[in-house]
Amino acid sequence: MACGSCGTTENGVPRGCKSNGNCGTGTCGSGSEKLAVFDWLSNMTLPSGEKRFNIFEVRFKNGRKHFYKNVDNLPLTMGDIIAVEGSPGHDIGTISLAGELVKVQMKKRKITEDHEDVKKI
Repeated sequence: MACGSCGTTENGVPRGCKSNGNCGTGTCGSGSEKLAVFDWLSNMTLPSGEKRFNIFEVRFKNGRKHFYKNVDNLPLTMGDIIAVEGSPGHDIGTISLAGELVKVQMKKRKITEDHEDVKKI
């Protein structure tokens, strides 16, 4: 997802809005707020034999974000509204990040794939 000025050309080449990472219109990424994320790897294919990363970053109200594992291999994409395991019960959130960028965020926050905080979708 991207704003009109930050989309891609018919050849798939990013146009960009020349704002150096700060969207001039405020609508780049998965929403129109400051917590939006632009998936700059979305148009790349995985190497042969590689599976898509099955952990997603989910955004909740008040800016809270956590990682959740897609154990049922549901066809999920950025922007989908999902129910996740909560304490107690369930929580409703929006997928804010998917794919290889989730690995980068997990590494940044020092969370491993088998960490106890990574619950199920």
